[in-house]
Amino acid sequence: MSEAETDEGSAEGTAGGRPGGAPGAPARRPRVAAAVTAAVLFAGVAAVLALTTPWSPLPGHVPGGRVRPDPALDFTPAEIARSRAFDSAVNPPAYSGLAVGLVLVLVLGFTPLGARFIGWVTARTRRRWLRIITATLALTTLLRIAGLPFDVWGESVLRRYGLSTQSWPAWLVDQAKSLAVTWVIYTIALLLLYALTRRFPRYWWTGAAAGGFVLVVFVSFVYPLAVEPVFNKFHSLPAGQLRSDLLAMARRDGVPVKDVLVADASRRTTSLNAYVSGFGSTRRIVLYDTLLKSPPAQVESIVGHELGHAERDDVLWGTLVGALGVAGALCLLYPLMTSPRLLRRAGLDPGAPGPGGAGPDARRGGGAADPRSIALLLALVTAGTTLAAPVQNLVSRRIEARADVHALDLTRDPSTFVSMQHALSVRNVSDLDPDAAEYLLWLTHPSGPDRIAMARDWARMHRVRVPPPQH
Repeated sequence: MSEAETDEGSAEGTAGGRPGGAPGAPARRPRVAAAVTAAVLFAGVAAVLALTTPWSPLPGHVPGGRVRPDPALDFTPAEIARSRAFDSAVNPPAYSGLAVGLVLVLVLGFTPLGARFIGWVTARTRRRWLRIITATLALTTLLRIAGLPFDVWGESVLRRYGLSTQSWPAWLVDQAKSLAVTWVIYTIALLLLYALTRRFPRYWWTGAAAGGFVLVVFVSFVYPLAVEPVFNKFHSLPAGQLRSDLLAMARRDGVPVKDVLVADASRRTTSLNAYVSGFGSTRRIVLYDTLLKSPPAQVESIVGHELGHAERDDVLWGTLVGALGVAGALCLLYPLMTSPRLLRRAGLDPGAPGPGGAGPDARRGGGAADPRSIALLLALVTAGTTLAAPVQNLVSRRIEARADVHALDLTRDPSTFVSMQHALSVRNVSDLDPDAAEYLLWLTHPSGPDRIAMARDWARMHRVRVPPPQH
């Protein structure tokens, strides 16, 4: 008997290598190795975030500013009341949709219901790769349909407050496009992952970690070219004084910008926004067409913020850190997806007994290689991303604040910055006083009052005129 066969028979034939355990349980050695590698990668992510996140974007300034942000200082009672009313209207569908989606995916993953559902939809599918595709499409569609009533509810709120300009048919088309993008990304990722579990049953986590890292970087790189055009049309900012001023500002900032693009956002929203996406040759600065009606100085302040992201390569940095986190998560998936107890809870067979105590299913990855385990996989991924969201939002808010400081340093015009933040908050009906739960779950940017307070701190530090109250 070979060394590999001896190892399978003694370790995979027992629960964690203990005599009398469940037949077909995976060997302890690769599970420990995967768990240790995951811990090392997560520790690396934590260290990188701790060392590189701009915890104090403005030296001497703490979140909230030296003077506690006070919405009443810059927003009228009517504007504050409208913000609170909108928050009260949009929170119920947002929280309800989140809760229902979480409960559904966790129930499907951690009970036999998910495996049974996949077994039912793939009952007539013989080829394994077709079963994986069918299961992926069925599960993602089911989850999207379950969330659709809450999306409709939220869209109704946006329409009531004048933030959405779409017709219902156009909105449904966007939902279908979003689902199609999800199908493509999930199908490619899961086909690759399950091919690895089949080919390398005990060490698929190594290839999955490396492949996951590469896939995240690739998707981020091609996203501006492959995904964004699915939802918007883009054109260069027309020649004129604004375009000349923006490109001159970029040159003055030392950021190579070949073009500034405009997205036809007005076909779906009245909100104001701009963003930077991609990196390297796909990096682009995009303005919503709704923004072009704003005063040129305010547009320059917003572009100054986006130049801050470009100068620091925030998209590339976030992509690499996120890819490292995904690699760690895929390593952690191995001990979870090969846990006999977890597999049985999900209605999966860890591997029927075979020669030497290891069944043929165990040698092919056991229940982890079964396409019916996709429900369990999605449940684990959803649980992980939900737990990671508060950390991601915290880091994002600090990075956005640093980009605000960059805009102030570049334009040296805190008064325009404050008036722009006021205009953005009013036009977008932003939450002027978010609570703790909203900070944890949703907020990727500082609130409008907090950004205004920081601009005033910047003005004091640089001994320029402090922007007065906006009303």
